[in-house]
Amino acid sequence: MEFNGDYWENRYQENTARWDLGNISTPIKEYIDQLENKDLKIIIPGGGNSHEAEYLFNSGFKNVYVIDIATSPLQNIQRRIPSFPKEHLIQADFFSLDMTFDLVIEQTFFCALSPTLRPAYVKKMHAILVPNGKIVGLLFGVPLYENHPPFGGNKKEYKELFKPYFDIKVMETATNSVESRAGRELFINMHKK
Repeated sequence: MEFNGDYWENRYQENTARWDLGNISTPIKEYIDQLENKDLKIIIPGGGNSHEAEYLFNSGFKNVYVIDIATSPLQNIQRRIPSFPKEHLIQADFFSLDMTFDLVIEQTFFCALSPTLRPAYVKKMHAILVPNGKIVGLLFGVPLYENHPPFGGNKKEYKELFKPYFDIKVMETATNSVESRAGRELFINMHKK
């Protein structure tokens, strides 16, 4: 099955993208809370309803972008945060993105992609990050579904995938996940090589 724009738009229209927490996840919130440079250029790929973008924006980060292949979640962000710059809400395929960033916030995008796209994801992340740019966020560290998102995995396979392109500073089971995800998420902090 192809997980294209229509697939994702339908999931949002039918409210079947059930891994949306309805709020920012604690590990990402705590990471953002310790950031001092509010000028960082940040992107949230496959951002969905992007409670992370909302939290960043309301915390004074004004250089925040969200890219999603579906339209509805971007419209949801605009409704929730009318002052969020429309030009920072990009409705497009992530793999067509032609900009660079200081920081990528990874929250459920990786697990939404078909596992066959993971090598392309890693290369594209490397390409869109400035020198010393970072990917920070969460990956599911357990097996999940085989024929539909979210797709899981494990630390060993992720390390092999990212190691050629990133210095893996942290890839450990998150200790502050929401209860429904406790023990199932890996917190990552990886720097572009």
